[in-house]
Amino acid sequence: MLKDRLFLLNAPFEDPAYPGAVFYCEHCLLMEGLIAGWPELNQRIDIQRIDWPRPRPELVDLLGSENQSCPVLILSDSGAGCSGVQVHGDVIFINEKDAILQALAHRHRLPVPHP
Repeated sequence: MLKDRLFLLNAPFEDPAYPGAVFYCEHCLLMEGLIAGWPELNQRIDIQRIDWPRPRPELVDLLGSENQSCPVLILSDSGAGCSGVQVHGDVIFINEKDAILQALAHRHRLPVPHP
């Protein structure tokens, strides 16, 4: 059975545009917190952590060079009932933080964020 796949950026990382600074992706860190709070999510979806610099070959191969942002949730099916669903070739994905959170709740029995 195919699983959804969640791509997150490894932290910390450096950006040459900001010498000496060290960063994390706030949306990826939010997803990491969700995974820590509901560790059973590790069995329900595949979680892949990738490095920050672009190009990000893991995503380019799946979604094209225009869709390298993280976090991104690759869906194992059509994504019925989810918002923010996009398609690249035969790959169905969501790359917007709030839509990913809603999809994880809808598809994987997690609570929803408080409004």
